[in-house]
Amino acid sequence: MRKKFKIVLTLQFLIMAISLAISPSCASSQTIVFSKTRDTLNIGFVLYTKGSTPGTLYARWNYANVWSGPGIATGGPREGFAGHYHVRYFYENGESSDEYDLVIEKTGDFYNVSWISNGKIGARGVGMEDGNGLAVGWRRVAD
Repeated sequence: MRKKFKIVLTLQFLIMAISLAISPSCASSQTIVFSKTRDTLNIGFVLYTKGSTPGTLYARWNYANVWSGPGIATGGPREGFAGHYHVRYFYENGESSDEYDLVIEKTGDFYNVSWISNGKIGARGVGMEDGNGLAVGWRRVAD
Protein backbone atom coordinates (compact mmCIF):
# COMPACT_ATOMS: atom_id res chain seq x y z
CA MET A 1 0.00 0.00 0.00
CA ARG A 2 2.79 2.40 0.91
CA LYS A 3 4.65 1.64 -2.34
CA LYS A 4 1.48 2.30 -4.39
CA PHE A 5 1.02 5.67 -2.61
CA LYS A 6 4.62 6.67 -3.42
CA ILE A 7 4.14 5.80 -7.09
CA VAL A 8 0.90 7.79 -7.32
CA LEU A 9 2.49 10.77 -5.56
CA THR A 10 5.52 10.62 -7.85
CA LEU A 11 3.30 10.49 -10.96
CA GLN A 12 1.23 13.47 -9.75
CA PHE A 13 4.40 15.47 -9.14
CA LEU A 14 5.75 14.53 -12.58
CA ILE A 15 2.50 15.54 -14.31
CA MET A 16 2.47 18.87 -12.46
CA ALA A 17 6.12 19.56 -13.37
CA ILE A 18 5.51 18.80 -17.06
CA SER A 19 2.36 20.97 -17.08
CA LEU A 20 4.26 23.93 -15.68
CA ALA A 21 7.16 23.43 -18.08
CA ILE A 22 4.98 23.53 -21.19
CA SER A 23 2.52 26.17 -20.01
CA PRO A 24 2.59 29.24 -22.34
CA SER A 25 2.46 31.60 -19.37
CA CYS A 26 5.69 30.12 -18.04
CA ALA A 27 7.41 30.11 -21.43
CA SER A 28 7.10 33.86 -21.97
CA SER A 29 6.04 36.91 -20.06
CA GLN A 30 3.98 37.89 -23.09
CA THR A 31 1.38 35.72 -24.77
CA ILE A 32 0.51 36.50 -28.39
CA VAL A 33 -2.63 34.34 -28.35
CA PHE A 34 -5.70 36.31 -27.26
CA SER A 35 -7.33 34.96 -24.13
CA LYS A 36 -11.11 35.32 -24.07
CA THR A 37 -11.09 35.14 -20.30
CA ARG A 38 -8.86 38.19 -19.96
CA ASP A 39 -10.42 41.64 -20.04
CA THR A 40 -8.37 43.66 -22.50
CA LEU A 41 -8.62 47.39 -22.92
CA ASN A 42 -8.85 48.93 -26.36
CA ILE A 43 -5.99 51.26 -25.47
CA GLY A 44 -2.48 51.38 -26.86
CA PHE A 45 0.62 53.47 -26.49
CA VAL A 46 3.57 54.03 -28.78
CA LEU A 47 6.72 56.12 -28.42
CA TYR A 48 8.37 57.18 -31.68
CA THR A 49 11.97 58.37 -31.69
CA LYS A 50 13.89 59.66 -34.69
CA GLY A 51 16.19 57.22 -36.41
CA SER A 52 19.66 58.04 -37.69
CA THR A 53 18.34 58.08 -41.28
CA PRO A 54 16.15 61.13 -42.05
CA GLY A 55 12.48 60.17 -42.41
CA THR A 56 12.82 57.13 -40.14
CA LEU A 57 11.18 56.63 -36.75
CA TYR A 58 11.83 53.85 -34.27
CA ALA A 59 8.79 52.68 -32.32
CA ARG A 60 8.26 51.06 -28.95
CA TRP A 61 4.60 50.02 -28.65
CA ASN A 62 2.16 48.40 -26.24
CA TYR A 63 -1.46 47.35 -26.69
CA ALA A 64 -3.69 46.70 -23.67
CA ASN A 65 -0.64 45.77 -21.58
CA VAL A 66 -0.83 42.37 -23.30
CA TRP A 67 1.13 42.78 -26.56
CA SER A 68 4.24 44.92 -27.13
CA GLY A 69 7.41 45.22 -29.13
CA PRO A 70 9.53 47.39 -31.40
CA GLY A 71 8.73 48.88 -34.79
CA ILE A 72 10.15 51.01 -37.57
CA ALA A 73 8.49 53.70 -39.70
CA THR A 74 10.10 54.77 -42.98
CA GLY A 75 9.45 57.21 -45.80
CA GLY A 76 8.64 60.20 -43.61
CA PRO A 77 9.84 63.81 -43.85
CA ARG A 78 13.44 64.81 -43.26
CA GLU A 79 12.44 67.14 -40.40
CA GLY A 80 9.86 66.86 -37.64
CA PHE A 81 7.35 64.10 -36.98
CA ALA A 82 4.37 65.17 -39.13
CA GLY A 83 4.08 63.30 -42.40
CA HIS A 84 3.28 60.02 -44.12
CA TYR A 85 5.18 56.84 -43.25
CA HIS A 86 5.06 53.11 -43.82
CA VAL A 87 5.35 51.36 -40.44
CA ARG A 88 6.03 47.76 -39.44
CA TYR A 89 5.56 46.52 -35.87
CA PHE A 90 6.97 43.39 -34.30
CA TYR A 91 6.30 41.37 -31.15
CA GLU A 92 8.96 41.04 -28.46
CA ASN A 93 10.00 37.66 -29.92
CA GLY A 94 10.76 39.27 -33.31
CA GLU A 95 7.71 37.94 -35.15
CA SER A 96 5.88 40.41 -37.38
CA SER A 97 2.80 41.98 -35.80
CA ASP A 98 1.18 44.56 -38.08
CA GLU A 99 1.99 46.82 -41.02
CA TYR A 100 0.28 50.15 -41.78
CA ASP A 101 0.41 53.42 -43.61
CA LEU A 102 0.99 55.88 -40.78
CA VAL A 103 -0.23 59.48 -41.00
CA ILE A 104 0.97 61.97 -38.37
CA GLU A 105 -0.61 65.45 -38.49
CA LYS A 106 0.48 68.37 -36.33
CA THR A 107 -2.40 70.30 -34.72
CA GLY A 108 -0.90 73.16 -32.71
CA ASP A 109 1.24 71.69 -29.93
CA PHE A 110 -0.26 68.21 -30.38
CA TYR A 111 -0.64 65.54 -33.06
CA ASN A 112 -3.42 63.46 -34.62
CA VAL A 113 -2.25 60.02 -35.72
CA SER A 114 -3.94 57.46 -37.99
CA TRP A 115 -2.97 53.88 -38.86
CA ILE A 116 -4.37 52.84 -42.26
CA SER A 117 -4.55 49.38 -43.84
CA ASN A 118 -6.17 48.63 -47.23
CA GLY A 119 -7.48 52.20 -47.37
CA LYS A 120 -9.32 51.92 -44.03
CA ILE A 121 -8.38 53.58 -40.75
CA GLY A 122 -7.76 50.81 -38.23
CA ALA A 123 -6.63 52.95 -35.31
CA ARG A 124 -6.51 56.60 -34.25
CA GLY A 125 -4.49 58.37 -31.63
CA VAL A 126 -3.35 61.66 -30.18
CA GLY A 127 0.17 62.56 -29.23
CA MET A 128 2.63 65.13 -28.06
CA GLU A 129 6.37 65.63 -28.27
CA ASP A 130 8.31 64.70 -25.17
CA GLY A 131 12.06 65.32 -25.27
CA ASN A 132 13.30 63.75 -28.51
CA GLY A 133 10.24 61.54 -29.03
CA LEU A 134 6.58 61.60 -29.95
CA ALA A 135 4.37 59.90 -27.35
CA VAL A 136 1.02 58.69 -28.71
CA GLY A 137 -2.00 57.12 -27.03
CA TRP A 138 -4.27 55.25 -29.44
CA ARG A 139 -7.21 52.90 -29.85
CA ARG A 140 -8.51 50.62 -32.58
CA VAL A 141 -11.55 51.90 -34.47
CA ALA A 142 -14.21 50.14 -36.52
CA ASP A 143 -14.38 52.71 -39.34
